[in-house]
Amino acid sequence: MENPVSFDKLQNNEEEASKGADNKVSQEMTGMRHECGVFGAIACGNWPTSLDVGQIVCLGLVALQHRGQESAGIVTSEGKCAKNFNVYKGMGMINNIFDDESMRRLRGNLGIGHTRYSTSAASEEVNCQPFVVHTAHGVMAVAHNGELINCESLRKDVLSRGVGLSTHSDSELITQALCLNPPEGEVDGPDWPARIRHLMQLAPLSYSLVIMMKDKIYGVRDPYGNRPLCIGKIVPLNHGKHSINVDDINAEGWVISSESCGFLSIGARYVREVEPGEIVELTKDGIRQIDIVERPEDKTQAFCIFEYVYFARSDSFFEGQMVYSVRMQCGRQLAREAPVDADIVSSVPESGTAAAHGYARESQLEFAEVLCKNRYVGRTFIQPSTRLRQLGVAKKFGALTDNVAGKRLILIDDSIVRGNTIGPIIKLLRDAGATEVHIRIASPPLLYPCYMGINIPTREELIANRMDSKALARHVGADSLEYLSVEGLVKAVRNNLKSTQSDDQIGHCTACLTGEYPGGLPEELSW
Repeated sequence: MENPVSFDKLQNNEEEASKGADNKVSQEMTGMRHECGVFGAIACGNWPTSLDVGQIVCLGLVALQHRGQESAGIVTSEGKCAKNFNVYKGMGMINNIFDDESMRRLRGNLGIGHTRYSTSAASEEVNCQPFVVHTAHGVMAVAHNGELINCESLRKDVLSRGVGLSTHSDSELITQALCLNPPEGEVDGPDWPARIRHLMQLAPLSYSLVIMMKDKIYGVRDPYGNRPLCIGKIVPLNHGKHSINVDDINAEGWVISSESCGFLSIGARYVREVEPGEIVELTKDGIRQIDIVERPEDKTQAFCIFEYVYFARSDSFFEGQMVYSVRMQCGRQLAREAPVDADIVSSVPESGTAAAHGYARESQLEFAEVLCKNRYVGRTFIQPSTRLRQLGVAKKFGALTDNVAGKRLILIDDSIVRGNTIGPIIKLLRDAGATEVHIRIASPPLLYPCYMGINIPTREELIANRMDSKALARHVGADSLEYLSVEGLVKAVRNNLKSTQSDDQIGHCTACLTGEYPGGLPEELSW
């Protein structure tokens, strides 16, 4: 990884990154947001298939809804015509975009989908993905998770070749870059793997891509492995036993996804991750590796460590381990690093629950729920007075008084971003009768912005840059507040890791915690 960057350089980049922020949904109470999730599916065997591929993609996106709630889109193909795809996109949640009529229009034998939260471009319908372009060799669709750190130079390269861009989205930039002829030229039509390799050489990170042609899908993960991507096999419904080796089951189709969490619900089984730098090809005949684009020899893998902490759904698998198990291990490590005398351990649901169970088991204290979450709160809320704004947490949580009254309580959460929510929660618990409230955070303090697909605020907005743990405890009204250390987080993540990478190549991006950016700082934008 690079050496930590200077604060002045960070501020300059933050000013650029903040342009267009008025177009984004306010995050005052919501903290971090992930950019998006990608999903693809293709039927095996003879086409037309009996699988409803459009429906499979839609359900796959529902399972990835936590990765983006601003817009979604699905593109499908019959696998016959290179001129047109079936396309349906819209703003809002998936269940509000796709209905029976739109799903009938999305019938096909292969398809890709995308659910989005904006980082590099405004939340507008023109930026909805997948992007579809008509090339000299037929139609192509692209869905992207991540954010390019060298967006400016790639943009200039594309524009210099006479290509026009209709948005400021780096995802459209990727789509147009894929239309460029590779340096070595092409014989007998387009060489899409060569074009993808060329893009990966032009843009080292950060991305996971699903790219659909007429009758095939390519899956691509950047050489640093910063963003996740995995493969699943659609199996016959009569193979319900999970104990059967997935390699021994005939495939009815294949899926590729940012996370594995939705596989079982669509009749698929997890197979493996796409390796860092790998290009895979999915066709009706199966799946195969096309190539692996290597990163520089002095660089290690840089998988985003906050996928484990915060972003991923707890039933997803990364690097051979379930996210829930890693979060439990973070709680165990936190109990070793920051013990405290108390009666019960609890969590801010559901984000801190797995870590709270780990903390309780390691400290041999009872776990008890103390907060009841209102599951029907939308992303926005009208707060017409100062008093109601101060009680804003009341719309999200209620206190389980019988579990709280007279108790010394350890409350676990996964992270603190701006620090707006934890104070009202502590007051709620004290009003319910808690005698002590000790806050334990199952990740280190967030100190730096992220430029690789996570909308982490500027340094000034991150409360850990203004207050140490003791000052923050006083500020939010806690009896004590402690974070998990960076070393402790890395130890917990790698405790049961089963990576195919060699030990000296295993690595995780901790840029938001340490300021050490795997590919350096992004270029300043001129637009």
